Amino acid sequence: MPASPTAPRPGAVVAVLALAGIVVSLMQTLVIPIVPELPRLLGAPASDAAWAVTATLLAAAVATPVVGRLGDMVGKRRMLLLSLLLLIAGSAVCGLSDTLVPMVVGRALQGLSAAVIPLGISIMRDELPAERLAGATALMSASLGVGGALGLPAAALIADNLDWHMLFWLSGALGAVALVLVLALVPESAVRTGGRFDVPGGIGMAAGLVCLLLAISKGADWGWTGGTTLGLFAAAVVILLIWGRWELRSPQPLVDLRTTARRQVLFTNLASIAIGFSMFAMSLVLPQLLQLPEATGYGLGRSLLTAGLVMAPSGLVMMAFAPVSAKVSEAKGPKVTLMIGALIVAAGYGLNIVLMAEVWQLMLASCVISAGIGFTYGAMPALIMGAVPASETAAANSLNTLMRSIGTSLASALAGVVLAQMTVSVGGFALPSKDAFKVVMGIGAGAALLAFVIASFIPRHRPDAGSPARPAPVTGTGAQAAPVR
Repeated sequence: MPASPTAPRPGAVVAVLALAGIVVSLMQTLVIPIVPELPRLLGAPASDAAWAVTATLLAAAVATPVVGRLGDMVGKRRMLLLSLLLLIAGSAVCGLSDTLVPMVVGRALQGLSAAVIPLGISIMRDELPAERLAGATALMSASLGVGGALGLPAAALIADNLDWHMLFWLSGALGAVALVLVLALVPESAVRTGGRFDVPGGIGMAAGLVCLLLAISKGADWGWTGGTTLGLFAAAVVILLIWGRWELRSPQPLVDLRTTARRQVLFTNLASIAIGFSMFAMSLVLPQLLQLPEATGYGLGRSLLTAGLVMAPSGLVMMAFAPVSAKVSEAKGPKVTLMIGALIVAAGYGLNIVLMAEVWQLMLASCVISAGIGFTYGAMPALIMGAVPASETAAANSLNTLMRSIGTSLASALAGVVLAQMTVSVGGFALPSKDAFKVVMGIGAGAALLAFVIASFIPRHRPDAGSPARPAPVTGTGAQAAPVR
């Protein structure tokens, strides 16, 4: 890779890394408008066309912890550039695809770029002055939701007016812009561990995660009590138990389970699963309510583009509350910020249960929920970085990102079951009932309250300087311990 800048400008570093995070989250959203049309566009059965979505999920789950660990070992900027190159390559493959196989390959390559956000947070820890770190990491963490919210209306507009391949060419172009800016403005950190990559650990984690997430994402299609689904769940348990035993004995593990078991890291990751679940429930419910026909009595009969425009302000709210989250963390500690955010999310779902008859009501509820998500997503990196060695930052943040992804996968599966089982017949078609949406919202509120309870077990520490201290460079194989907060 080309040499990195020697005198980083904090403002430029933050802006470029946040842009890279938004680009990656846009990649996940851009395909949503064409999902119902994929069987026709690719000439494939619907069950096979769904792999264009599933492949991205599985690739992201595998890549995030692996690339995070490699970032700690060989350089975070280097792995960030590689991730963006994979995003560009995957976008090009999809842009040239008219059949299923190359589309699935391209979407998998795009999924391999998912580690950009945790890598960006880790670079910020290494390169920014302490007083800038809390706000910057909160913004970077929130970029996941920002890109998702802003990407939906843009994708709908493109899909309605241009050839669908343009969605992927746009993704590739944005990835190229981010790549050039990272090359020009983001430095490579001297904080790294070196050593050997834990190949058996990587294979074991990949196999276990693929089995687990494949069972969760495809269980509704295959049947939750079917042999394939139950077999995958059983295989995931066995593989991950064997993997855990290996990691505990490995001198250079892919995931340091002893660090992960620290109270602050453990409960932050558990809360992240619940928050990821709660965030995605909103993404599943509100667009459907907006687009269902008015004949249902509760659907608002709006187009996908309108639904995207209604959801777009939630991304801006999430970004706006990132610095607020950082200020609260500076004053009271990130544990308090996480708990406040969880309560705001729960309140937003409660509001949505009673206010779902008008477009403005759904917009209001989505903005309240997103404000809470902005709080929680800003707090989680601070909690993780306050409890792990500087040389393990990327791996620890990547694992936290993975926990959120598992939460979103669980939300998709559970909400799908509820919406499929609680239906009404409209014009001869079975559609999710009003009560089904309320149940999913109630579950989303419950997940947020669960995150609040879990977060209460995190050790409380009121920071003196407002954010984790900037670490000294670590260039050997030893790890410099960070204070547990």
